[in-house]
Amino acid sequence: MAESAKPVPADLLPAYPSPLREFWLSFRVNRGATVALFYFILLVVAALFAPLIAPHLPAEQFRDALLAPPAWSEGGSWQFILGTDEVGRDILSRLLHGARLSLMIGSVSVLLSLIPGVALGLVAAFYPGAVGTAIMRVMDIMLALPSLLLAIAIVAVLGPGLGNTVLAIAIVGLPSYVRLARGSAMTELHRDYVVASRLAGASQLRLMFNTVLPNCMAPLIVQATLGFSSAILDAAALGFLGLGAPPPLPEWGTMLATARDYIQSAWWVVTMPGLAILITVLALNLMGDGLRDALDPKLKKG
Repeated sequence: MAESAKPVPADLLPAYPSPLREFWLSFRVNRGATVALFYFILLVVAALFAPLIAPHLPAEQFRDALLAPPAWSEGGSWQFILGTDEVGRDILSRLLHGARLSLMIGSVSVLLSLIPGVALGLVAAFYPGAVGTAIMRVMDIMLALPSLLLAIAIVAVLGPGLGNTVLAIAIVGLPSYVRLARGSAMTELHRDYVVASRLAGASQLRLMFNTVLPNCMAPLIVQATLGFSSAILDAAALGFLGLGAPPPLPEWGTMLATARDYIQSAWWVVTMPGLAILITVLALNLMGDGLRDALDPKLKKG
């Protein structure tokens, strides 16, 4: 009788990286995305601990230091590292507290767009008749309008304010998630595992959310990251136009709006919030590129 095969010792089996490690190895190949990720983590930490890190309160006014220049400029003081604005408020403190507002606006608006957008996209994919056509025609109408113009119209109807700003940005971002979810789901509908689930008697809801949706998450995650940057940019634009967070909230766009009269006389009042918006949006876009490369097998490097 032939001897039964002996099991291979565990230490001799080939080692495969975990999915998380495999993702990180693919993500870190993109140096720009890696640097952007560390910047974003630093920004989140600074926003969470802004009351402890900020040297002053965001609304505290120093009447003897109006438009004080940054510490490294002539006449500057290390009491106000990035200088003060037109009413003597510390710019660094306002930027740190403003990061909390910008991150909150971005995260909430993305969630408000992503959840209903995915649901509508799946419905349009599974019911391509009258229901799916109606959903996609509404999305096409929304996409035909410039996003910022549509956001301005929504805020003008609802009234300016932080909550209405978040809602307007969420509505503007909805069509991209609907179209992406529908396209990804329609690609998966005719695959063997979906057909097998249908034959096994799976319900439509189970097919949508348990079978198809997990295989559509990669492009949706990338779109959510890019949508996060668009939300911050749109919030800054609405704040600059006076339709966003009302003063004295330290929102970056509102800071730009109140400082535009001092572009020539006090460059730092405009430059600092402008750089905060620029670097944050750039970092999120680079992270989105890195996520796309790491999550899409066709685009993985190395």
